[in-house]
Order: sequence, then C-alpha cells, then structure tokens
Amino acid sequence: MGSNRWLRNSFVYLLVIIGIIVIFYTLLPSFGGRNEESLTTVIAMAKSNEIREILVDGKKLTVYPKATGRGGVDRFISRIGNDTDVIGLLVESGVQVGPPSGVEVSFKGSSGLSSLFGLLLNFLPLIFFGGLILFMMRQAQGSNNQTLSFGRSRARMMPFNRPGVTFADVAGVDEAKNELEEVVDFLKYPERFLSLGARIPKGILLVGQPGTGKTLLARAVAGEAGVPFFHISGSEFVEMFVGVGAARVRDLFDQAKRNSPCIVFVDEIDAVGRHRGAGLGGGHDEREQTLNQILVEMDGFETTTNLIVLAATNRPDILDPALLRPGRFDRRVTLDLPDVVGRTAILKVHAAGKPLAPEVRLKVLAKETPGFSGADLSNLVNEAALLAARANKKSIFMVEFEEAVERIIAGPERKSRVISPREKEMTAYHEAGHALAAWTLPHADRVHKISIVARGVMGGHTSLLPDEDRYLWTKNQFLDMLVVTMGGRVAEQLIFDEVTTGASNDLERGTKIALSMIKRYGMSEALGPRTFGKREELVFLGREISEERDYGDKVAEEIDEEVKQLIGMSYRRAEEILVTHKPKLVRLAEYLIEHETLSGDNLARVLGDDELGDEPGTPAIPVIPPETPPYTPAPAPSPVPRPATSLPSQIEVSPGPGSGDADG
Repeated sequence: MGSNRWLRNSFVYLLVIIGIIVIFYTLLPSFGGRNEESLTTVIAMAKSNEIREILVDGKKLTVYPKATGRGGVDRFISRIGNDTDVIGLLVESGVQVGPPSGVEVSFKGSSGLSSLFGLLLNFLPLIFFGGLILFMMRQAQGSNNQTLSFGRSRARMMPFNRPGVTFADVAGVDEAKNELEEVVDFLKYPERFLSLGARIPKGILLVGQPGTGKTLLARAVAGEAGVPFFHISGSEFVEMFVGVGAARVRDLFDQAKRNSPCIVFVDEIDAVGRHRGAGLGGGHDEREQTLNQILVEMDGFETTTNLIVLAATNRPDILDPALLRPGRFDRRVTLDLPDVVGRTAILKVHAAGKPLAPEVRLKVLAKETPGFSGADLSNLVNEAALLAARANKKSIFMVEFEEAVERIIAGPERKSRVISPREKEMTAYHEAGHALAAWTLPHADRVHKISIVARGVMGGHTSLLPDEDRYLWTKNQFLDMLVVTMGGRVAEQLIFDEVTTGASNDLERGTKIALSMIKRYGMSEALGPRTFGKREELVFLGREISEERDYGDKVAEEIDEEVKQLIGMSYRRAEEILVTHKPKLVRLAEYLIEHETLSGDNLARVLGDDELGDEPGTPAIPVIPPETPPYTPAPAPSPVPRPATSLPSQIEVSPGPGSGDADG
C-alpha cells in the first residue's frame, strides 16, 4: 500500500515538472537564442541579402539569417496579418525570391491536428494551473490530516479480520457482556432472530462510572462480531467551522452503510448529545446541528440498513430525551463498580502471564480493594509489577501488591518529610483514637491498618475494611461512623488538652454525614421522615450548583440544632470510649510511635485483651498462614458508592496533625 502511494505521488511530481518545462518553453519564445523582429526589419534585411530562408507558418514568420546576428541569434521570428502575401510583398520591395541567389520562402502545412495542438499549447498554462489546484483540493479532501478535510469523518475502521480484544478479556461485568453477546449473535446469525420476527436494537448506550470498562467492552464487541467496526469520539464531530459536525455525521454513516452490516461506536457521546436548548444562549448552535443529524441518521426514513450504534457516557442524565427514546438507543447497559467476585475475576485477567509468587492471593486483594474499578485494578497490577522490577525481583510478591494499593489510595511514602517528635506523638494518638473507637463500636467496620507514615498530603491514616460489599446503610452505621470521625479529635483533647488542624477533614466529613442523615434520609426523630431541599443540576453551569429551599427559616434552625446534637452526641460517645480504655489508647499510640505501622496479628495483640477482646462487635482478626512470609496489609478505599448515598463507609483515611485542610 505504501509503495503504490509512493509511485503514484512520484508520477504526479513528474507530470508537474514536465508541465513546468513546457510552459517555460511556451512563454519564453526567445529561449535557445530566439527573439522577435518587425516585418519592416525582415524586408530591409532581405534587400541587403542577409536572409537565407523564411518559413511561413500562418501568421508567424521564422527567419534564418545567412550569418549569426546580434547576441548570437541564429534565427528570429516575425508576425504578419491574416491576408498578407509574403512573396508578393518581397517582390514589390525588390527582393529576389527563390534559389540560388534569392531568399528561399517555404510554407508550413497547417493540418487540423496541428491547429488543435497549437490551440492546446496556447491554453496549456491555464490547463496546468487548473489541474494543479484540482489535485490539491482532492488530496486535501481525501486525507484526514490536511487543511481542507473539514467534512470528512474522523472515524477509524478496525478490520474485522484482525485479532483483538474478545469477551474473554472482559471480566466483572457479566450482565453487560450477556446484553452485548446478543448483538454479536445477531450480526453472526441474523436468520435466528428474523425467523421469529425479532428486531435487534438500533442503538445501545453503555453507562457507567469512569474506569468500569465501557470502551473495553466495545472493543470486545468489535473483536467478537467479525464485521467492520467504526469508532470515533464525540468531540471529533465538532469543529470551529459551522456545519462541519453535521457533515461529518453524514460522512460517517455513509461509510457505515457502504460497509454494512457493521458497528459504529461513539465514545463520550455527551460531548454532542447534551440536552438541546439548555445552554445560556438557548439557541440553535453548532452542537445542536450535529445532534439533529445524529437523530436523523439513527432513525430517519432509511430504516433497512443493518447498522448498530454503540455509545458510551458517564453522564446519561444530561443527554437529550430524543436520543434515548426507543428506535434510537433502545437499550441502556449499566456497568457498575465490580463486587468482590468481579474484582477477583478482573485481577485474574490482568495478572495472566505475569510471574506471580506462590504467596499471592488474589481473593485477599479483592477483599482489600472495595470501590476499585476495573481501571484501578489494572493499574494496581501494573504498579505491583513496576515495584518488583524496581527491586530487581524475578516474581511479584504480595508485599508489592500491598504497597501498590497504598500508593493508589494515598500516594507514595514521603520518606524525606521530617516531623518533630511532638507532631509524631500527636499524629499517633490521633490515629489511635480513630482505631480504638472503630474497634469498640459494634456497627463500625473492622480496623484493617493504622499508619503514621506520611503519604501524599496526609500525615497518617486509619484504614477500615468492611466485611462485605455494602449496598444499604442503616442509622446505627451512620451514628457509629460519626463516633469514629470524632475519635481523633477527642484523643488529642484527652491526652494533650489541645486540638490541632489535623482534625479539619474529620469535622468536615462528620458534618456532611449529619446533614445527609437529616436532609436526605429522614433519620431525624424531631423532623420526621422527610427530605429538605432540592438539588439542582444545571447542565452547562455545573453539578449541584445550587439548592432550592423548600423549607422555612424555622425549619432551617431546627436542622442546624439537629446537626449540632448529632455531632455533640458522637463527640461525647467517643470521649466515653477513650476515657474508659485510656491505657489501651496509650499502648496503641506508643506502638505506633515506635513502629509507625500496625496491622494484622500485631493489631490483635495490642487491642485484643480480656478487657476489650470479648466485647460484642469486636471483629475477628485473620491470622497469616505460617508458610507465607509476613507482609503489611494495605488500607482499603471507600466501599462502592450507590445512588442511595454518596457517603464513605468509614474514616478510612485521616490526615494527621500538620496536614491542615488536606483532604484525606
């Protein structure tokens, strides 16, 4: 393909060079020693017997002197009228015509072919420049990276005979795979569906949070279907020129129809599919023209084309209703964050082919990574491989995976950060307060790891790991979560009789939890089971830019009072726990000051004595098998956020003193 293009371009350049040479000879008749003289000069030279021969070619005379003239010219030309008799004019002037002593006059025969050639020769410059301009325009329209290719679609077609991603490479989204396998079966075996009168959906919208595998699933469909696959991003339709977006949509669907049956995949369709008339101008802008053309192409008058449109977005709420109606995007496939089974399957896919040590347990990693998306898990395996390569290891061990989890959640260790002994002590008591409160409360998640090692902007963190993926929240869980958030602040007040800026993030999280309990979930006994305020999402101005108050000032005062009571009650409960178990708090903080990190069996030995170990709600601590080397477990992120709530499960990461308002 490349050699043919090179030969074609070389041929074009050769024609251009030949044309330039011909034009040079045509426009410069004096080239090679030729110039033009008047007819009077020719007659005078003939009288002086200085001319050897005159060649008559229509209105042009080519004169050959007997000797080389001025400037080394061996011939020159002259012009005559239409009815001029050259021989008669020479005879009247006294010039002897004919050999041997006279001037030889000869006539050049003028055929139709020579006349046509002369006409073409006169128009050759115009033809050449016109052809050159036409060639440049065709080259610009036929290439994607040229200046004039405005109306050409930027879609790339993946050859259907090239092996790529298949459904075997996609894990953790079994329901979504089943939905799309039906599309693949229809393209492979259409008679199975047509015999029952079934109609395959014209469009399928993939919806999910970033990193859940929407684009990967579309690539798997391309690898499984065995038909041409066009893929394009929504932002590639819109250009700075008016009408380009609609032209590119037309060109994309024209290409798809010529290659049907095929699949068209539009990634991030919200770039052009936003709700019409919702902008500040409210007019018919370029983006709306592009959207209108998409609507017409997907469900217009031509409905017999075997064409399926896949689209992906993480903002389905802002898409135009006309785009989502049956007949265009008939089916919506939702990709959630994977559960523990899905995370295990995803880790197996990404770990395939990598040299894992025998001690690596992917199920344990899956339990330690709630809330991780497929992209996060892929990054986790890659980070572990990089850490193993940095240490010149031949295999990837569990310690690399644990460190990779911490790096993804909190960032790399800040070993160069130097803190004073007092700040280190205050950070240790702060984190110990969180951990001791969570260890005691029956509805709190179990303590997974405590660390006062600085990572990113955090001075320390306490990681709480839920026993299972959580989809619903109870009031008791929220109340215990509030107590845990207050644990760090209470520990500082109890031990040092002082408070620091390290609890700023804790207070912010606690206030948010209390407000959500009262205003969104109706968990206030005084205000009753109702919600307060309506969140407004303006499509072009931002998400939740304002809240419409549907309550009066008196209710607002009651909400403030309820929030104050909830936080105050949580503070007192945390204070009661830490005062009761102060020796345990001191022992825990001293261990952190000495070792900086506490987890696993060591955590059970420090906290699990007779005083506290038999209390209800105390979680069981997993024991590391003796045949595996000890490693440091990693902190767990927040559990899967669900539409019912956006709150995290626990105070999993808490900045230590000195971190200011750093968000943990």
